[in-house]
Amino acid sequence: MDKRLPFGVYLLAFSLFAMGTAEFLLAGVLPAVAADLDVTLSSAGMLITAFALGVVVGGPPFAVLSLRWPRRTALVASQAVFAASIAAGLLGDYQTLLVTRVISGIAYAGFFAVASVTAISLVTPDRNARASGVVVSGLSIAMLAGGPAGTLISHFTEWRGGFWAVVVLTALGMAGCLIGLPATKNTARPSVSRELATMRRPQLWGLYSITILTTAAYMITFNYLAAMLADITGVPEVWIPAILALFGVGAFVGLSVGGRISDRRPHLALLTGAGSIMLLSLVLVTGIERPWLVVPVVFLLGIGAFVLNPAIYGRVFAIASAAPTLAGATTVSAFQLGISLTPVFAAVSLTQGGALTSVCLIGAALAVLATPFILIDRAGLRARKRPEVLHS
Repeated sequence: MDKRLPFGVYLLAFSLFAMGTAEFLLAGVLPAVAADLDVTLSSAGMLITAFALGVVVGGPPFAVLSLRWPRRTALVASQAVFAASIAAGLLGDYQTLLVTRVISGIAYAGFFAVASVTAISLVTPDRNARASGVVVSGLSIAMLAGGPAGTLISHFTEWRGGFWAVVVLTALGMAGCLIGLPATKNTARPSVSRELATMRRPQLWGLYSITILTTAAYMITFNYLAAMLADITGVPEVWIPAILALFGVGAFVGLSVGGRISDRRPHLALLTGAGSIMLLSLVLVTGIERPWLVVPVVFLLGIGAFVLNPAIYGRVFAIASAAPTLAGATTVSAFQLGISLTPVFAAVSLTQGGALTSVCLIGAALAVLATPFILIDRAGLRARKRPEVLHS
């Protein structure tokens, strides 16, 4: 039996890498953007929020609107809108850039959702989580390499250079999808009512809760990691990007491991991921002053964080197998919502004078809060399987 995944799955991962780079690139060039557009740093930061808002709010409606399109058409259309909006933003002023960031966020979420559904349509059901993991790995590579490489390009070409590279890579992704993906329609007849009916299943919202809580649990630590390394660990500034990159390497490993175990034992991956985030966050609180301890912990945190993702997608598509598009889009929104909530959770402690490491404690607490939802989902799956065993 051929264990290799179809080439189309890797094309989707490349396209997600190209588009995801735009999300991680902006943070690295924010001061240059603020200076060039003559706005405050906080106003420039709103560009990050605008993209996140587009992902959270726009993904599900895009999924519904494109439901009757052939999947390849939806993928290429979302890539085209994304590339055009990025290019338009680079040619305009701050207000134009703000609006186009929202539009590109919507297109990005739409592509992400349809890509996930397309990936599982290219493989047998027993490889759904693995295929989803490979697609999402494009995002971890964007975090690991795309964002830093784009920032480096922007350093030599002004801040717009990295984003023009994103436009070119997205265009290459479009060409790859047109050539390498089959021009097939959905296997089941698209139905908005069926998609909406599927969204009423409580199991899905339990998984979205797991997604939001676990994503916020690891991202709250990652977002403040550079500050902790500089202010508490005392790591020389030149080494901080390399340590942060270890998180991305760990994420890639976690997606690979999670993809291979989640199809058969999704809750093992979910519980391992949540437990790892909790434990490693606590280790960072107690050992942040020891560089020899922090470095491997950052790598392991990347593994624990991203071993979750294939299991989440595997469970979502198992529950919403008859109508996966809207459920997949909402999963993307849940991930982004978890990321977007991290400043809010951090502010609860930091604005009250809490230590910087308190964000790690918050991350550990969020991972603990996710655990009951995982156990409930596991119990529900076992209960549904039991009648099948009795009738067989």
